[in-house]
Amino acid sequence: MKVSVALAAYNGEKYIEEQLRSILEQLRGDDEIIVSDDNPSGGTRAVVESMNDPRIHYVEGPGKGVIKNFENAIKHTTGDVVFLSDQDDVWLPGKVIAVCEEFKNGAMVVLHDAKVTDENLNVVEESFFKLNGSAPGFWKNIKKNSYMGCCMAFDATMKRFILPFPNNLPMHDQWIGLKAEQNGKVVFLDTPYLLYRRNDDSLTGNPTSFAQKLKWRINIMRDTIL
Repeated sequence: MKVSVALAAYNGEKYIEEQLRSILEQLRGDDEIIVSDDNPSGGTRAVVESMNDPRIHYVEGPGKGVIKNFENAIKHTTGDVVFLSDQDDVWLPGKVIAVCEEFKNGAMVVLHDAKVTDENLNVVEESFFKLNGSAPGFWKNIKKNSYMGCCMAFDATMKRFILPFPNNLPMHDQWIGLKAEQNGKVVFLDTPYLLYRRNDDSLTGNPTSFAQKLKWRINIMRDTIL
């Protein structure tokens, strides 16, 4: 089972090497990391290329924001399973083995818990699942999304259901999770296999208005159901 990691980057030079090293420690020689860089003129490329690891493949992003950047990374993957990755977290030991075991048992999407940390990786919440009320269920995840991309992996056959991403998605991870709810087996693992770093440079998690959230829910219901 070949593992691909789709990592979306944007000015990621501060933390990306630490993240890549935590991932590489769990990969085999024929696995791969696709780093899609949405700001190729920034400092990310130099850090990635300095690591000089043939499993890391640097590609330029489309320059259209985080959702399209993840779509670009996913399109470049060639593995049997695809893990999603942010640029500033840290993978904990055992993640790849535990998640891949669920794919051997027929899972289409696997989501695991995470420890929430500050920018220095000091743990501030032991369980993102508990903090967020994370659980499977199509309508539950229309109402409130559990599918946090940095904790997700999916069977590569999912590409036929999720690509291309519809326009006006709230986030790519919710879209992938909902399509898996419709088409296969979803597994939630209670073990935290990630240090989820929250910092001022994070690209997601910014507050949104009620009207915007309502619009997103209407759009994603339309896209998933139709």
